[in-house]
Amino acid sequence: MNITDPKMKAEMEQAQKRMNDPENQAKIKEMEEKMNDPQFKAMMESNPQMKTQMEAAMNMMKSGNLSSFIPKGSTAKVKDGNTLFSMEGGMMSNYEILTLKDKPESYQLDRQNKTYFVMPHNTETTEAEKNVKVTKTSETTKILGYSCTKYIVEYSDEKHKMQQILWATKDIPGLELKNMGSSRMNRSQKIYYDKIDGVPLKIEMHMEQGNMVMEAKDIKKQSLPASDFTVPADYKKVDMPYGVK
Repeated sequence: MNITDPKMKAEMEQAQKRMNDPENQAKIKEMEEKMNDPQFKAMMESNPQMKTQMEAAMNMMKSGNLSSFIPKGSTAKVKDGNTLFSMEGGMMSNYEILTLKDKPESYQLDRQNKTYFVMPHNTETTEAEKNVKVTKTSETTKILGYSCTKYIVEYSDEKHKMQQILWATKDIPGLELKNMGSSRMNRSQKIYYDKIDGVPLKIEMHMEQGNMVMEAKDIKKQSLPASDFTVPADYKKVDMPYGVK
């Protein structure tokens, strides 16, 4: 990720300075001590999801490194059109998102606390999504030995413009972007899934704030158990955080 917007860049630099400020680090230590208070611990035990999030945020703030909040990578397991997505590093590293092809919802799984909540799929279409333009080009490249075709995706509204460049391959049997489920978190991409042949191995995002590149580093073909794509029976259902419905 490369932040190019001067205002956002300055704000991030200030945030990094505040994290490393001795006074702020002292406040973080004080907050950590309060978390060991029996009453506070009892409250957190009644909400394991919030407990996990607070502990993760606390550890990241203690590190003094703003980049620790940003994921370092991700892994997607795919079987029969179902997808299990996990992040590596950042605030979401303890969670997985399960999307099933025959369900109008996704599930965020908390492996540490054995809980989950339901994420209804967003069916509303924004102005930006209505104006999505997908252009398939004749340009190709090789990624991990697979031949990939370049697609340009553009969408905008009155305030923002975004361009994505996808390098998609049709050389991996069983992997089709259009057949993968979509959660409310990637609703905007769902608009153009059906216009992409194959699966992207590299995605370049160009926004007003900066640029980001995601590229596949490894692809494994192996047998995956059906249990990977189900909500475990011993997991407790909880409400979505922050009162989101």
